[in-house]
Amino acid sequence: MSLTLAEARDRAATVEVASYAIDLDLTGWERRRFACTTTVRFTAATPATFLELTAATDVTVDCAHPLTWTYDGRRIALDGLPVGEPVEVVVRAEVPYVSDGDGMHLMTDPEDGETYISAYLSLDVAQRVFPCFDQPDLKATFDLAVTADPRWTVLANGRVREHDETAGRWRFATTPRICPSLFVVCAGPWHSVTWEHAGLPFGWHARASLAAELDRDADELRRTTEACFDHYATLFDQPYAFDSYDQLFGPGHNWGAMETPGCVTYRDEYLPRGRVTDHQRVARATVIAHEMAHMWFGNLVTMRWWEDTWLNESFADYMGYRVADDGAGFAGALVGHESSRKPGAYTADERRSTHPVAPAPEDVPDVDAAFANFDAISYSKGNSCLRQLVTWLGDEDFLAGVNAHLTRHAFGNATLDDLVSALDEASLRDVRAWAEAWLRRPGFDTVAVERDADGTPVLVREGSRPHRFSVTAYAADGSVAGERLIDLAGAPLPLPDWAGLAVVPNSRGESFVRLRLDDHSATFVRQRLSDVTDELQRAVLWAHCFDEVRTGALPVPAYADLVAAHLPREPRPALATAVLDRTLGAVRTRVAAADAVAGLSDAVAAACTTGLTSGPGATDDQVAIALVRGLVATTREPHLLERWLEAGRTDLGADVTLDPALRWSALARLAALGAVDSDRIAAERATDGSFAGDLGAARALAARPTPEAKAQAWARMVEPEVSNRLFESLAAGLWDAERPDLCAPYVEAYLDAGPDIARRRGQGFSLVLGRNAFPALALSADQRSRLAEVLAADVPTVLARQWNDALDDLG
Repeated sequence: MSLTLAEARDRAATVEVASYAIDLDLTGWERRRFACTTTVRFTAATPATFLELTAATDVTVDCAHPLTWTYDGRRIALDGLPVGEPVEVVVRAEVPYVSDGDGMHLMTDPEDGETYISAYLSLDVAQRVFPCFDQPDLKATFDLAVTADPRWTVLANGRVREHDETAGRWRFATTPRICPSLFVVCAGPWHSVTWEHAGLPFGWHARASLAAELDRDADELRRTTEACFDHYATLFDQPYAFDSYDQLFGPGHNWGAMETPGCVTYRDEYLPRGRVTDHQRVARATVIAHEMAHMWFGNLVTMRWWEDTWLNESFADYMGYRVADDGAGFAGALVGHESSRKPGAYTADERRSTHPVAPAPEDVPDVDAAFANFDAISYSKGNSCLRQLVTWLGDEDFLAGVNAHLTRHAFGNATLDDLVSALDEASLRDVRAWAEAWLRRPGFDTVAVERDADGTPVLVREGSRPHRFSVTAYAADGSVAGERLIDLAGAPLPLPDWAGLAVVPNSRGESFVRLRLDDHSATFVRQRLSDVTDELQRAVLWAHCFDEVRTGALPVPAYADLVAAHLPREPRPALATAVLDRTLGAVRTRVAAADAVAGLSDAVAAACTTGLTSGPGATDDQVAIALVRGLVATTREPHLLERWLEAGRTDLGADVTLDPALRWSALARLAALGAVDSDRIAAERATDGSFAGDLGAARALAARPTPEAKAQAWARMVEPEVSNRLFESLAAGLWDAERPDLCAPYVEAYLDAGPDIARRRGQGFSLVLGRNAFPALALSADQRSRLAEVLAADVPTVLARQWNDALDDLG
C-alpha cells in the first residue's frame, strides 16, 4: 500500500529532516543489484517513525542511540528514537535495478554493448533507490558519493566536488533543501556537450550510440536552453536556486521528462535518429521550457501534498508553451497545445474519474491516487485555466502575485491557498472566487452561438464561470470579418454588427469551454475550415471537430468527409499531425464502430495522398513528412511501401527520406498487411543494430496477421522482466484495429493478466500497461462487459483508473 495522506500528515508533524548522505556503489551491475549506504539526519518528536525502502536485501540499520528496527520489504520501522534531539541513522542495503523506469533503471545498449544506469524518480519512487522519508513536505539537503566504472561519467543534482578518475569515485556538492523525489543520479559512458552560461555549468548528455544525433542538435539545444533560462530571469524575481544545469536524454524514461534540479532527464525519443521535423523541434522546446519552469514551481517551492499537483504541472505546462514561443522563438508553439493536448482534457473532464484541477487533500488519500491524477486535468486543463486566469487578470498582476508567492515560500512547501493569497493581494479582482469556480470544481461550461430573428448572433453561457476570450466573425470565403475580446458571464451577449456572419467564440483558445455553434457557423466550419488563415484559430476549429465526433454530434462518416476535405489543404505540420493522431487514435479506436474502421482508415489514406500530390505536401517537406507518416499507417498498397523502402525515400509529394523510425513504421504496416515475413524483418534488423531497431523489429513481428505471430508477441509481453519500452512496442504491433477478431483472444488475456502485472511492476509500468498498451481497436459489447467485470474485482489503483477511463471513452 502506498503512503496515505494521514500517514504523511502525522509524519510531517513529528519529523524534521536535516540531511541525507548517500553513497552508491554502481559497480558489479551484472548482479542486478547495487549497494546503497544512506545516513539520514533528523529530529523526531515521538520515539517511533518509519523510513521507506522498497524491495531491498541485506538491510542493516545503525545508530549511536540505541533503537530497535524492523524491515518488511517496504518500510523500516524505527522505535526508541531520542525525542526532540537530532539523531543519525545509517542504513546499508542492496537494492535491485529495474527495467521499468521506476527506480534505478538499468539498460544495456544493443548497438555497442554499453550500459547505462539512471535513477528515474517521482512521487514515492525515491524509496526504490535509497531509504528516505518519501513525501514532498519533508525536504532536506543531499550529499552524494558514487562509485562507478572508471570509464563512465556520473551526473547528479549538484556540481562535481571531487572525482577520482582511477577509482571511478565521484562526490557532488551539497544540494539546497529538496524533497526525495527530486534526487537524481545518471551513470554511463555518456556523450556530452558542455558549456558555461550565466556563471553556471550547463550540459546536454546522451548515450554514446546517439552521439551523432546529439552533435547534430547541440547548437539548437544550447540556444533553446539559454534563451529559456534568460527569459525566466525576466519573469521571476527569484534566481535559479541550484548550482548547475545538466540535461540528459535517458533510455527507458516513463515520463516525457523529469525536472530533477541540476540534471533534468528526458526520454531519449526526444533525440530522434535521422531527421528532426519542425514539429518535433517545437514540441521538444516546449518540454525544455516546461521542465525549466519546474525549477521554480516544484523545486524551489514544492507542494505540501499531492492535491496541489497542479501547482507543479499546470504552471509548467502553461509556462512551457509561453516561454518556448516568447523566450526561445518557437513561434506558434500554442498550436500544439490547442490541437493535440487540450482536446484530451475535455475528454478527461467528462469521465467518471474527473476531478478538480485543485482537489481537496482528502480527495487524494494516498500516493497511488495522486499518481492517477497526473493526467490531462492536471496538465492540459490546468494550463488552459491558467491561460484564462492571465487573460482575465492581466499579465502584470499575474506575475506580481506569482513572484510574491515564490519569494514567500522559497525552499519550502506551499498550497493553493498560499498562491491565491498572493494573487489576490496583487489584484483588485476577486481571485479567490475565480479559483473556487475554476480550480475547485470539475467540468467545463458551454458557450453556445444562437441567432435572433434578424440573424444577430448571441453568445450564451451554459455554466457558472466567468470567461474572457476572443470572438471572431468570418465572411463566407473564410476571411476574418471582425474580432474582439469579450467578457461573458450570466447575461447573453448579442453581437448585432455581425448579423449574418459565421461566429466562433473562444477563437484563440483563451478559455476552457465547449463550443456549440449555430447552423450557419457550423456549416462554415465544415465547408471553410482550411480557408481560415490564422493557424491558432484553425487549431481551435479542428479541436472543436474532434469534440463533435467524440460526443456523437458529428457522425464518423461526416467527420471522415471533413478530414478528406481539409486535411489535404492543411499547411501547418503540427495541425496535420494532430488531425492524424486524433483520427487514427481516439476516433478510430474509441469512437468508430468496428465496421467503420476500415472506411475511416481508407479516408485518411486518400486524404494523405491528395495532400501529397496536390496540397501543401507536394512542395513543403515538413507537411509531407506528416502526411507520409499518415499514409504509411493506413495504405493498403504494399507495393508503394516496398518501393519507398527500396529507394529509401518517397516518390509522392516533396522529397522525404525514410529515416529509421519511418522505415520501421513502413515495415510494420507491411507486416500488418501480410506482405512481409519474419526473414524480411530480420534482414531489416540486421541493418539497424540500435535499441530503436530492437523495438521496431518487435513491433513489426507482432503486427503480422497470423495467430502464431500474435501468440508470440503476447508471450514476450508477459515475460516477468520485459522492459517498459519493449512491452509498449509489442502492444503497438499486437493490436490491429482492422482485424479485431484476430486480436480477440489477447483482449481477454490482457484483461486477465493485467492486474497481476500491475501489482508486480508498480505505478510506472501500470501506466504503460493501462494507457499505452490498452487494446487499440473497437471492443465488442462482450469485451466491454468483461472489462467492467474485471474492474469490479480487485484491480490496483493506477491500472483501475486507466481502465475505467478507457471504458468511459468506449461509451
